[in-house]
Amino acid sequence: MSEIDYVTRVFSSPSQIEESAWNALLDLDTDPSPFMRHEYLVAMHDSGSARPRAGWQAQFVTLWRGGDLQAACPMYLKNNSYGEYVFDWAWANAYSQHGLDYYPKALVAVPFTPVPGARLLARDAAARTALVKALIQRVRDEDLSSVHLLFAQPQDVKACEDAGMMLRHTVQFHWKNEAPSADGPPSTFSSFDHFLASLQQEKRKKIRQERRKVTDAGVAFRWSRGADISEADWDFFYRCYERTYLEHGNAPYLNLDFFRRMAQTMPQHWLLFVAEREGQAIACSLIGIDEAARVAYGRYWGALERVDCLHFEACYYAPLAWCIEHGFQRFEGGAQGEHKMARALLPVKTTSAHWLAHPSFAEAVERFLERESQGIGQYMDHLAQRNPLKTGLAVRDVAPPMTEL
Repeated sequence: MSEIDYVTRVFSSPSQIEESAWNALLDLDTDPSPFMRHEYLVAMHDSGSARPRAGWQAQFVTLWRGGDLQAACPMYLKNNSYGEYVFDWAWANAYSQHGLDYYPKALVAVPFTPVPGARLLARDAAARTALVKALIQRVRDEDLSSVHLLFAQPQDVKACEDAGMMLRHTVQFHWKNEAPSADGPPSTFSSFDHFLASLQQEKRKKIRQERRKVTDAGVAFRWSRGADISEADWDFFYRCYERTYLEHGNAPYLNLDFFRRMAQTMPQHWLLFVAEREGQAIACSLIGIDEAARVAYGRYWGALERVDCLHFEACYYAPLAWCIEHGFQRFEGGAQGEHKMARALLPVKTTSAHWLAHPSFAEAVERFLERESQGIGQYMDHLAQRNPLKTGLAVRDVAPPMTEL
């Protein structure tokens, strides 16, 4: 099939695309993140969390053959770089200093969600390649400065690289449910204590001390999953989440209506931990889960009271203990955060792809990315020397780069 066989259609809202058709494409992918589901994207838009006024003007690009959806991606026109987690403010400043407009730019990403996974949904490699070319052509036709595809999976990366897009690497920290074995392949951990036994003595002692501080403060945790999360618990979660943002001087990206829609349309993908003291709820963390892939995602947290080490328990230790108990294979800790290494969340490379219309700026950015890539490699080597595992396994053996094909 050639590219001329496809008809390109652009939609201003994911609601205009049939849910079953979108999710059918997602289910074909090797990494069908729940955060790319139609329900999640619709909730972002219909709740007003991702809205044009905040810099998220939807232009979902789709390819069709007859009445069949062949490829699709969530594209946005952005007039800022907030909520992306791959930072290009310096590029925008460079454009401005030369009297050029960097914004609006085109962005292929999930708003406010730095989770690696599928971005270019397609029936096959040919459709994925055609979709990338359609994206670049649209940038040209709309006289936009650039297009950026964030936190992509390997098939997307290959299609982008084949189309001449530049690659950029960043680092996240993920935990894997792999118990080192001296005489065979890794097995899964049987308990949290089994997991702790895999760590260096200093790290193991530190985690036990932090957990004890929470227990000694009289705090206990309960968890609810899916439809068992009550409306009252959702409301309490948002109260904590909003307060934590406001304490840092910012309004939260996501509103209460978004989370209520999650409770209605995607309950199976959420796990809530609530911290209680003397019968009163004081904090919580909301974890994304993918039962089929056995993956959990650290997402949101908030607290009404300050308790030493409560954040670590709510966001790392309690979720990791849950993952071990329920046989989940990976816990992704979200964007940035070297402190996560002390909790055995190990570094992995994530990849984005970029195309700039201005030839001179494209050349300058390409040179910058070459230097940055070398720096990322050195950074990964530095992190490998801080490997917290008792066995001294190399970081790359435990958490391979997401870009490996």
